[in-house]
Amino acid sequence: QVQLVESGGGLVQPGGSLRLSCEASGFTFSIYTMSWNRQAPGKERELVADITGDGDRTNYADSVKGRFTISRDNAKNTVYLRMDNLKPEDTAVYYCNAKRWATPFSFSDYWGQGTQVTVSS
Repeated sequence: QVQLVESGGGLVQPGGSLRLSCEASGFTFSIYTMSWNRQAPGKERELVADITGDGDRTNYADSVKGRFTISRDNAKNTVYLRMDNLKPEDTAVYYCNAKRWATPFSFSDYWGQGTQVTVSS
C-alpha cells in the first residue's frame, strides 16, 4: 500500500537548522511531484515547497525562500527539506505530499502523517 513516512522534526532554537525526510513506498515515486506543506495551530495548511518528478524544477513559498531547500533522491524514493535560519513562525506540523495529474481534471494525491517542528528558545 502507499506510504509516506516523514522524519527529522524536533525542537530547535531560532537560527538553527533541521532536515526533514519523507520516504515513499507503494507507488512510482519518480513520476510524482513531491511537496512539503505545513500547518500551524489555528491556521490552514500551506504549501512550503515542491519539486517535479525529475527534480529539475522547484517552487517555494515566499516566507521560506532563501532559507529552505527541497530536494529528492529517486533512487531512494525520498524527498528532503533542508531548513536553515529557522524562525519561531516556522513552528508547525510538516506534511509530505505526492501528487500526479492523470488528466487536466483528475489527480492521485497521497499524504504522510506529519512531523512536528518547533522553533523556540
